[in-house]
Amino acid sequence: MSLKNVNTVLATAITLFVLYLGLSFILTPETSAPGVGLPNWPAGDGDGFLVMKGIREFAMGLVIGILLVTGLRRALGWVLLMEAVAPFGDMINVLAHQGSIAAAFGIHGLTSALIAITGLLTLRETSKTHKAAAPTSAMQTA
Repeated sequence: MSLKNVNTVLATAITLFVLYLGLSFILTPETSAPGVGLPNWPAGDGDGFLVMKGIREFAMGLVIGILLVTGLRRALGWVLLMEAVAPFGDMINVLAHQGSIAAAFGIHGLTSALIAITGLLTLRETSKTHKAAAPTSAMQTA
């Protein structure tokens, strides 16, 4: 299987997972919240913050999906690297609030690493194409 096919499968899985996660937090924040690793339900009307998390996740999934479907592979690689920051931030948040260490590293840390690795692999896949295209565009302007 080529690197492009592997990257496509990984990016598709990430897209579907992020869209599912976002919809879960939007539609049923009270049942999705225990899975993030935080020790307590937010005081007061905390489900509003979880819906915001869901909207963020859903929007991230849409961005990855659109880049994947349109074939903008280099942009996809950069966006995946950028979006790896979100689960890394979730990991830090869980640790900072005395949440589950296993959830922090096992869920959020691994998710961040998988997204970052997929981004790096996608950039590697496109690096030859990107380098090959550069001289051609320079010759056209001359």
